[in-house]
Amino acid sequence: MKQFFGMSQSGDLEEALRGLHAPQFIMLLSNDKQFEKHVEALERKFPGVPSIGCIGMSYQARVVESGVGVVAFYGGVTAVSNVLEEVSAMPVKYIQRLEDGMKQVGGSGENTVCIDFCSGNDACVLTTINTALRKRGIPLVGGTGDQGKVSANGRVYQDAVAYGLVRNQNGRVKTYKENIYHQLGNYRFIASNTDRANYILGSLNGKPAKQVYKDILHVTDEEILTRTFQNPFGKLNGDDTCIISIKEVRGNALACFRQVNDSDVLILLELGDYKAITRETIQKICADFPRRSAIFSVNCLFRYKLFSQHNYMQPYLQDMAALGNHAGFVGYGEHYNNRFVNQSMTCVVFE
Repeated sequence: MKQFFGMSQSGDLEEALRGLHAPQFIMLLSNDKQFEKHVEALERKFPGVPSIGCIGMSYQARVVESGVGVVAFYGGVTAVSNVLEEVSAMPVKYIQRLEDGMKQVGGSGENTVCIDFCSGNDACVLTTINTALRKRGIPLVGGTGDQGKVSANGRVYQDAVAYGLVRNQNGRVKTYKENIYHQLGNYRFIASNTDRANYILGSLNGKPAKQVYKDILHVTDEEILTRTFQNPFGKLNGDDTCIISIKEVRGNALACFRQVNDSDVLILLELGDYKAITRETIQKICADFPRRSAIFSVNCLFRYKLFSQHNYMQPYLQDMAALGNHAGFVGYGEHYNNRFVNQSMTCVVFE
């Protein structure tokens, strides 16, 4: 298989599609003003080709912030795409679509991946999707788009998750998650006074969450939102840690980008040597896949902001380009199998 990436900083879809022939699966990353128009135009250009899309930034050698980017697979993949609707209420109502898609594509966890773009309620969506994917051990990589809109096969949806099932006809696939944070001190918190619907974290060990965060890190209210780049929370999930970013201050509580429940066990994290961690990820991928056809990744918006502040975003993309054909998009939350994480990078590698 092969991967195509085309882009236009001005939002010219024809420019972004220049050089793309006979695609077998397409991902559209557009801007909020042109998204619907781009979805329609893409379907006219390549009618019947499985496609998904969302509003968000894309990248390959450089980042497309407000134009349009197109990632496509061709020359050796089998793919289907569809949506699960009503994700805020009952995504399981549409799970048969995913079941049918898996039958159509065939394959297994060795050679097939699910890539998704979601409009929200990610944790519930991923749990639902995983009930189907786990039967065949199929991994998942994806993320949250902007403005609560996604697209599939030429149609725009709200309150939905768009997904593509992609089977590599010529080799394996494998997913990866990169965490550039580690535990700070021995702080351990029990969450309470949470509002699951609004991702509110009210208290930690019985004390107001905002005050606990401020007292440990010696920051003001205004500094909390930038300090989360260096010190997010982490939720213990077996041997893994799911990163939880702070979105805003709500009175004495903290609103997060990921759901926190009463009795969740949280820790505080601190930024590690992200350049060294990136090199380790690249080395691991190279060891697992001496021959690589394509790498598609999802980087968190907060990682993008952090790397940009440290003038590392461009060197990061250059480092990842050493793997071969690497492209991806900037999400508002990252998906890795059945997990919804923040401030992370997830990717799928095709042999």
